[in-house]
Amino acid sequence: MEWVYIEDLSAHIGKDVEIRGWVWRRRSSGKIAFLNVRDGTGFVQCVLEEKDDPDLFQRVSKLDIETSIIVRGRVVSDPRSPGGFEIRLNGVEVIHEPIDLFPIRKKDHGVDFLMNHRHLWIRSKRQFHVLRIRHRIIRAIRNFYDEKGFVLVDTPIFTGAIGESAGNTFELDYFDYGKVYLAQTGQLYLEAACMALGRVYNFGPTFRAEKSKTRRHLIEFWMNEAEMAYYEHEDNMRLQEELVTYVVRDVLENALEHLEAIGRDVRKLEKVTTPFPRITYDDAIKLLKKKGFNVEWGDDIGGDEETAISEEFDKPVIVEKYPRKIKAFYMQPDPQRPEVVLCDDMLAPEGYGEIIGASQRIHDYDLLKERIEEFGLPLEAYDWYLDLRKYGSVPHSGFGLGLERTVAWICGLEHVREAIPFARTLYRVYP
Repeated sequence: MEWVYIEDLSAHIGKDVEIRGWVWRRRSSGKIAFLNVRDGTGFVQCVLEEKDDPDLFQRVSKLDIETSIIVRGRVVSDPRSPGGFEIRLNGVEVIHEPIDLFPIRKKDHGVDFLMNHRHLWIRSKRQFHVLRIRHRIIRAIRNFYDEKGFVLVDTPIFTGAIGESAGNTFELDYFDYGKVYLAQTGQLYLEAACMALGRVYNFGPTFRAEKSKTRRHLIEFWMNEAEMAYYEHEDNMRLQEELVTYVVRDVLENALEHLEAIGRDVRKLEKVTTPFPRITYDDAIKLLKKKGFNVEWGDDIGGDEETAISEEFDKPVIVEKYPRKIKAFYMQPDPQRPEVVLCDDMLAPEGYGEIIGASQRIHDYDLLKERIEEFGLPLEAYDWYLDLRKYGSVPHSGFGLGLERTVAWICGLEHVREAIPFARTLYRVYP
C-alpha cells in the first residue's frame, strides 16, 4: 500500500493508500465514526462503519486528538467532504498516544494562552493555512527576483555600521572588536554588492529594539531587500509595484484554497494591479489635516496616520518625497527641492500600514560624508561604505519589504504575531 500525502490524494481516487499523520478531530454518529487526520500537507476525513469492522470501530472511537497514527483505506469521491473526497478506513496503526490531554481543546482560548502554546497552536487548521500562505509568499518573492535576473546576496547579521537609528538597535560585545549590533537592515552591504553584481536582493531576519506593542510590530522579523545600480527614484517605485503585484497574483493563483479557508475576502486582493496610486508627503499632510489630524509639515507619519491615508485607496498607495530631517542619512535629496529626499513608503490597504520603505541612495562622496557627520555617526565605521562612492560611484536605489506585514495584509490577519511561526514581541521570547 502506497504512502501518500493528503495534498496528493485527489490523484488516487479509487486506490488504497496509507496516510501518516495525527488525529485532528474525532466524532461519531451512531454506528459511523469520523476521524479527521492531518499530515502537514492537508486535512482529510476518514470514515468507518461499525458493521464493517467492530474491533477497529472501537479502537478508532478511543483515539484522542494529536495521537500520531498511520491510517490505511480507500480514497473515494464524496462531494460533501472537504476537497471532494474521503478515506474509507480499513486500518489504523497508533505510533504514539499523548501523555497528557492536548491543551488546546477549546475555541475560546485567550491570546496569551495560545501564544504560550505557540509550538502547539501552529498545528491548528487556521495556523496551518496562514503558514502555508507565508511559504507561498516567500516562494513568490524569490521567483520574482529569479525571473528578473537578480542575484541573491546573504548580508551579515552582526554589523558595526548602523543602517537606521542607533536608538533601536540590539548591542553586544564582539570578542576584542568591541560593540556590534544585530542588523536592522542589510541595505548597506547590498549597496556594495550591487556595484559588483548590478541587481541584488537578500532575505533574512532583522532586529529592531522598538518598545512598541502595536499589531504591526515585531522585534525580530524577516525582510526582503533589493538594491539596483543605475536605478533612480522612478525606476525604484516601478519595481516595487511589480514585486507586490506579482506576489499577490501568485498567491491568488497558487494558494487560493488557503485564503478561502481562513475567510479572506479575495476580491480585495484582486484589485491589486499596477499602477499604484502615488501621493507626495505634502499631499499626505494636507489629507491628514482634512481628516482632523494634528500634523504639520516635518512631522513623521505614524500608524494611525498611515491607516487614514490608506483608507482612501483600495490597493497599495505610495507616499513619496518625505522631509530629509525625518529620514535616514543615506537618502538622496531631491535636486528640485533639497529639503525633501527621493524616498517612498508603500502603504497596504485595509489599515495594514507600511509594507515597503525605499529610497534612492546618495552617490556623492562629500554629501554622504556630510550626512554621516550630521547624524553623529562614527566615520570610521563607515569607511568601507564611503569607499563605494570613491570608486565608480553611480546613482542607485533600493527598498525593503517587511515579510510579516505583507503576510498579515494578504491573509487579513488582526495581528502580525500570527504571520510568523514564533513571534518575538516586546514581552515575548517563549516558546
